[in-house]
Amino acid sequence: MKINVCVLFGGVSPEHDVSLRSAESVLNNMDSEKYHIFPVGITKEGQWILYGGDDYSALPDGKWLEHPNNRPAVISPVRGQGLLIFCDDCLKQAQLDVVFPVLHGENGEDGAMQGLLQMAGIAFVGAHVAASAVAMDKTLTKLVADNAGITQAAWQLVRGSELENYMDKIVTRIEQQFIYPVFVKPAGTGSSVGVSKASDRQQLVAALHNAAQYGEKILVEEFICGREVEVAVMGNSNPVASVCGEIDSGADFYDYDAKYVTDTSVAYIPARIPEETAEKTRELAIKVYQAVGCQGLSRVDFFVTYDNNRIVLNEINTLPGFTSISMYPKLFDACGIGYSQLIDELLRLALEASA
Repeated sequence: MKINVCVLFGGVSPEHDVSLRSAESVLNNMDSEKYHIFPVGITKEGQWILYGGDDYSALPDGKWLEHPNNRPAVISPVRGQGLLIFCDDCLKQAQLDVVFPVLHGENGEDGAMQGLLQMAGIAFVGAHVAASAVAMDKTLTKLVADNAGITQAAWQLVRGSELENYMDKIVTRIEQQFIYPVFVKPAGTGSSVGVSKASDRQQLVAALHNAAQYGEKILVEEFICGREVEVAVMGNSNPVASVCGEIDSGADFYDYDAKYVTDTSVAYIPARIPEETAEKTRELAIKVYQAVGCQGLSRVDFFVTYDNNRIVLNEINTLPGFTSISMYPKLFDACGIGYSQLIDELLRLALEASA
């Protein structure tokens, strides 16, 4: 029998558009002979829609919203009800075996959606509530990594609500700890949304205001001069790490445009680091994954310094990008696990975790 899979995409998040691109790739690579697919999109306004078409290229440009067979639909938090589909004169139910939440950032990757699915008793791909919340909040990830003895960049937490009245004190405190440049990030976004590199006081003030648009907690980090190295991790109780990959952004840093808009970035698989360093990086990726409490999948990002190959944790992403150019599927593809096989394995892991 086919497995009933709901693929969630879109979402009320600054990373809505990235999710659409990821979902297009996932849906195009799911085997319709194995799965009965329910593609459910969440609009930027929070409406849930069961997409009535099968042309998934319509997702990134928003044309999927215009399909005449679209129907409002929601996942019920009541166990056993599954997907509720609102037709013209009736309410239909579709039982779901597993959900693949191809959602990035706020309301999708931060534990909110995972909490709904847990209440509904439906298996789902990826980390559960606590690990999702910890990984989404970079300051919490820092605390977990510190406790686990994992090397990372020095950092400070800044509150967005304090910027208006205490900007001078905040900037002075940052300048006392760091030398320029520094990185300024919203604590709770991914895809480099709201991230800035500040090389002087004026840029720092602008970067803090920019990050504050995306949340109360702002992370300021020291600059690490090194290669950007990423490792894909997959599994539940016995996770495995992919080969290391390296990103050369072709820009000042690997920002949103370098990831999704321009074609300046270049990926090197395997990463251009010594084999011994690569093996240590893979071991650290699994250590971070387990310290946070992940299951299913995550991508763990590091810096490897140019001068002495020191490995420094950057962040962990519990629902990394799945676009056609994203590193997570490319890293496992380099290990001999193709995109469709990868989806099969992630769905299997989700069902295993809920058994």
